[in-house]
Amino acid sequence: MEDDAPVIYGLEFQIHIIDFDDENNMINKNVLLHQVGEIWHISTSPADGGVLATCYNKPSDSKVLTCATVWRMPKELEPGSHESPDDSSSTAHTLELLCHLDNTAHGSMACVTWEPTGDGKKVISLADNHILLWDLQESSSQAVLASSASLEGKGQLKFTSGRWSPHHTGTQVATANDTTIRGWDTRSMSQIYCIENAHGQLVRDLDFNPNRQYYLASCGDDCKVKFWDTRNVTEPVKTLEEHSHWVWNVRYNHSHDQLVLTGSSDSRVILSNMVSISSEPFGHLVDDDDLSDQEERRPEEKSQEPPQDSVIATYEEHEDSVYAVDWSSADPWLFASLSYDGRLVINRVPRALKYHILL
Repeated sequence: MEDDAPVIYGLEFQIHIIDFDDENNMINKNVLLHQVGEIWHISTSPADGGVLATCYNKPSDSKVLTCATVWRMPKELEPGSHESPDDSSSTAHTLELLCHLDNTAHGSMACVTWEPTGDGKKVISLADNHILLWDLQESSSQAVLASSASLEGKGQLKFTSGRWSPHHTGTQVATANDTTIRGWDTRSMSQIYCIENAHGQLVRDLDFNPNRQYYLASCGDDCKVKFWDTRNVTEPVKTLEEHSHWVWNVRYNHSHDQLVLTGSSDSRVILSNMVSISSEPFGHLVDDDDLSDQEERRPEEKSQEPPQDSVIATYEEHEDSVYAVDWSSADPWLFASLSYDGRLVINRVPRALKYHILL
């Protein structure tokens, strides 16, 4: 899988591109300079792995504004490049500026999310209480504001996170502000559902099930992970309460949606088996010693087992808050986590579970 599954994360004024060589179990690193400010959010284009957007702090008139910019990394560092990264090299690479997402009139950017199934020319940014849809034109060298909407209500309403659904022909986006989750139709920029008090405290992150079009996962400062059917949002369909502090991230596996990753300020990463609400329930988890017996069982016997949700594994390699978890786009069994102290950990789904899913 060498050079095929880069992990990208920001460190102060740098972006580190990590390539994992699975055959030799080695990690290689390359550094991109990000001199415009300290990075708070990174997202890559699903259509072009060499293009990414960053949200970063920029001092402006005695206050700090969070801006968003679209960049291109050097071609030799793009996913799939045949040039091997050189970890021993002290040379830092330079990002090519493509365009700014001008937020002068809208406030600080919380995040940028790309249209997941398009050509990489549409992005949505969340700035204070504004949701902004941009068209990237002229080879992404120009960002044109296509449409926008604003949160209305009492107090200082601010978006904290957002996710673009891979379903519904790319016309739906979910956002979080405070304890509320909202769904938006990108064609009219109007709300299509609203989950008030979705969590007891701040909602930190959202993710759509890649295979079930109405299923949405959320997590927050109430230490919970919740799963919603957006057709009926009165109650979550499932709730996980395995973490002991704020849950910063929740991520569905791209290929096997029963696998769900979460990362928390309790310094732990938890891999859960949400089989009961997955697109392909597969039954009980088995141990390595049981694999040979399981393989000999008839398919009809397997299908009679009731699906059971469970925690597959808890990973405690981190010593500080885990702020990011994500799955590899090249290997569905590989995932990475990143903590506040800068430690990056790469793990694999347990072998017994992998074989059980495949068989």
